[in-house]
Amino acid sequence: MVQTLRKPEIIEIARREGKVTVEMLVDYFGVTPQTIRRDLTELAEAGQLERVHGGAVLPSTTMNIGYMERQELNLSSKVDIARECVKHIPNDCSVFLNIGTTTEAVAAELRRHTGLLIVTNNLNIAQKLMYESEAEVVVTGGDLRRADGGLVGAMAREAVSRFRFDYAIIGCSALHPDGDILDFDTREVGVSQAIIARSDKVILAADASKFDRKAPIKIASMPEIDTFVTDKAPPAAFAAACAQCDTQIIVATHS
Repeated sequence: MVQTLRKPEIIEIARREGKVTVEMLVDYFGVTPQTIRRDLTELAEAGQLERVHGGAVLPSTTMNIGYMERQELNLSSKVDIARECVKHIPNDCSVFLNIGTTTEAVAAELRRHTGLLIVTNNLNIAQKLMYESEAEVVVTGGDLRRADGGLVGAMAREAVSRFRFDYAIIGCSALHPDGDILDFDTREVGVSQAIIARSDKVILAADASKFDRKAPIKIASMPEIDTFVTDKAPPAAFAAACAQCDTQIIVATHS
């Protein structure tokens, strides 16, 4: 395949998978590692990708990836993570699910649970549960973020403060190696912080691509998280931060 046709497909794979590696692209296109490295370098110089060790990711910006694109990123990993998360949620309890495509996957996997009160600031989750679950569902209200159906801002924070949750399952946009959990929208971050403060057990659900992304606003750090469910072993520094504060790491396996 000529370079002019190969480059757009590399970008499309990066959007779909969250990251591309030299080894992956060599196998996919049947070309040499040198050819792929040159393609990735040129795409990085054009601002279309960002080089990381062994490959490239979508460029880090102060804006999140579009919702439709995020729905397709690492889809199978999100399902694996969701199935692992729900193993730790019993019947007959209260659960908060926040904004995110991974928490949407968790909502789908909770449909077999009974006796749940599920509170959410995610209209996509509310709609999914309306058709697929018998759980009692409460929607927080708040400022509607049309891009992804999220409810954010002061009204959403106020609604969260009225509850005490047995469990919260939260997602994020990026993870820093030192253990910080990051996002893009200050209005959403405030809600996420309120969720953590009002929950007895907090589960962070995030795939490994979040370590390759950057976001500017801190939600929390690992001492505030009880369990971290992901799809691959995290970087050594992050694992050490979790060990220091006794945050459990669970790597979900494909089922």
